[in-house]
Amino acid sequence: MTQMEMARKGIVSEEMKKVAEYEGVDVEEVRKKIAEGRAVLPKNKLHRVSKPMIVGEGFTVKVNANIGTSQGFSSLEEEKEKAKVAIEYGADSLMVLSTWGDLREIRRAIVEMSPVPVGSVPIYDSAVKSYQMKKNVVDFSEKDFFDMVIAHAEDGIDFMTIHVGVTKRVLERVKSSKRILKIVSRGGAIIAGWMIKNNKENPFYEHFDELLDIAKEYDITLSLGDGMRPGAVVDASDSQQFEELFVMGELVERAREKGVQVMLEGPGHVPLNEVEMNVKLMKKVGKGAPIFLLGPLPTDRATGYDHIACAIGGALAGYYGADFLCYVTPSEHISLPDVEDVREGVIASKIAAVVADVARGNRKAWELEKRMALARKNFDWETMFDLSLGKDIARKKYEERPYPDKGCSMCGPFCAIKIAEEFS
Repeated sequence: MTQMEMARKGIVSEEMKKVAEYEGVDVEEVRKKIAEGRAVLPKNKLHRVSKPMIVGEGFTVKVNANIGTSQGFSSLEEEKEKAKVAIEYGADSLMVLSTWGDLREIRRAIVEMSPVPVGSVPIYDSAVKSYQMKKNVVDFSEKDFFDMVIAHAEDGIDFMTIHVGVTKRVLERVKSSKRILKIVSRGGAIIAGWMIKNNKENPFYEHFDELLDIAKEYDITLSLGDGMRPGAVVDASDSQQFEELFVMGELVERAREKGVQVMLEGPGHVPLNEVEMNVKLMKKVGKGAPIFLLGPLPTDRATGYDHIACAIGGALAGYYGADFLCYVTPSEHISLPDVEDVREGVIASKIAAVVADVARGNRKAWELEKRMALARKNFDWETMFDLSLGKDIARKKYEERPYPDKGCSMCGPFCAIKIAEEFS
């Protein structure tokens, strides 16, 4: 049985117990939300996840970290280090998005070492396989679509991005689109290219029941990928984007009927004033399904600092109901991220998630804020460092310019907290 099927039968799994403890809620709340499809607990039956996560309504906002190789930069050891650093700094999940090297070896190695859920995009493998055989990146068969899904399932992948909403009808919107950047999703572009070349419907859409059977067998959470997401703020919230969303909304119901966990992926580039509308529309169309957003980025001009733009958009999106934030690193749009980029990206998105949790009135988040306030009042530096999202960075800055008395070198003898303590 899948986590959803167990929840519907009133069965509480070990994973449900763990996430309830982490969230500080009654396990019955976890079970009910999973049963309704308003929350997902990604956990492939073949992956030992010691730190499971629940994504959805009423729970803390989660953060995903993308890692993966690219042509000219393919090192298993570096990917392992990226995974290690991402988890150390608070990533709730990883996605392995490699496009070079021995993809299966890399994927299996990350799944084996990861205590958190691991996601992937199976269609990448088909394109890479074709390219390495000196073919066009869209030269693969319908069978290849599902062979790759099965391979990823067998390797223990917990959730998969499947660009199932890129249908022939949706592609018609692309032809008449006034977008500057027509398609920016790699998976969406690969599938669209295959459909145009072969003059066929998207196999994932046409054979969606077959996809659901695979997902159900391994209890894979399907993340319905937004192949038509806008890649620039000037292209946001158009008919091309929303046409795909409405297709995905229909498929959410079909997945739930089969007992398969499902969430919706959302736009990456959205002006700040349109974030609320996008999130609420996704929640409505998806009938309360969890929302997985890339960013979102409210400006395209933060190149080199896109992780900061991402945190701004992510905090607002989380406040309005987004459940899962996919991080962006300082290298977004310009290069393959290194280990330091991964660290910076995770910290930025974790800050956004915490800001959203506090604004939403999450009890756990507020308890942690109160602990930090008391630690500051008491000059309890160890507790402050422990509660900080960038623990070692905070400690390093404190120790580089120390102050011999209470307080820190920012204010020295003029510390407001110390003065108030002495004279009040």
